[in-house]
This record gives sequence, structure tokens and C-alpha cells, in this order.
Amino acid sequence: MTHLTIEPSILYVGTPVALLTTLNEDGTVNLAPMSSAWALGNVVVLGVGVGGQTALNLQTRPELVINYPSPDLWRAVERLAPLTAANPVPPHKQARFHHNRSKFSSAGLTPTPSDLVTPPRVAECPLQFEATVTSAALDAKGNFLIAQAEVLRVHAAPHLVIPGTSHVDPAAWSPLIYNFRHYCGLGDELGESFRTETPRN
Repeated sequence: MTHLTIEPSILYVGTPVALLTTLNEDGTVNLAPMSSAWALGNVVVLGVGVGGQTALNLQTRPELVINYPSPDLWRAVERLAPLTAANPVPPHKQARFHHNRSKFSSAGLTPTPSDLVTPPRVAECPLQFEATVTSAALDAKGNFLIAQAEVLRVHAAPHLVIPGTSHVDPAAWSPLIYNFRHYCGLGDELGESFRTETPRN
């Protein structure tokens, strides 16, 4: 195989989209899309741009919900994408973003109460993780806040759960994937890891 040396402007090689619900300083709820989240045991590591409302909220009010939309919700995610709860809009966002604190209604999504944290869950998202930030620090270049969020409770749509277990059925769950700034779903399953707890055979 021959490779080309390239310098892409972004490195989103295909990561799940998450919608974060956090609390603003005035008690309203912020709802923000992001695609830099990965799990380490029961901790989800989040990478969010500094200067935005979400980064501020995660540092000052650590409760949040990490909501995972299915592929059919991509239009709702995209309606959220140009919105910011920050007022005034940060200088680096002014060309493409505008202030809006009514994000649930703007996206056509529904807040539903959480069990253990104050921010609501997104009713339409099939997977929802209630969590609290346990540590947060800037990345090496100071452009992103890297927050570690301990998951306190997981909510899953019934059709995703293997009956009688706490396992999500990989054949039933398909995350919305952000792939070089395009929205995608999963293709057919190719195989399974030797570590799977939900073998097909």
C-alpha cells in the first residue's frame, strides 16, 4: 500500500457524537454537541473547546449528562452546531455562531429529568450517562479543556438492552458518527472481539 503525506485541518477519523447537558450560571440548561469523548472504564474523557459555555460550565458546575444520539437525530445535532450559550459570543466564534440559550426547542429535542444530577437528559437519545466531572485541565496547547467525568448512572432504551442483562446489544445500537465533519451511522458488523460479553455464537 502506498500512502500520501497530508496535513488535514481536522482529525475526526470517525467518533461518536455526544450531546452534553450542563448548567449555565443563571440556572438554565446548556445543550451542546461534541465528538471528542471516549470511555476509560466508568470514566468518560471529554475534550471541549476553551472559551465556550460548555467548558465554563464543566469547570464551575461539574454535573452533566452525556447523551448519545442515534443516526436519525443528525439534523437535530446540526441545528445545535452553530449555537452558543456564551454571551457575548467569543471572538473566535463570532463569524459562524450566534447566541441562543433555548437550545432544546431550537433543536426540536425534549428535556427529561435525571435521577442523580441536576441537568436533564435528552429524551430522544437512546443512551444517556449521568456523570460528574472529577478533574479538568487544559490540553498541551491550551485550546481544549480535557475533563474526566465519572459516570454515575446509565439509561438505555429498552430495545438496546439484552433481556435479563445490563449489556447493550451491539446489533441494536448504532451511534451517530462524526467522520471528517460528515454524519454517518455504522455499517454491518464485521466480527467480534475475543473479550466480548455478548457473543453471537
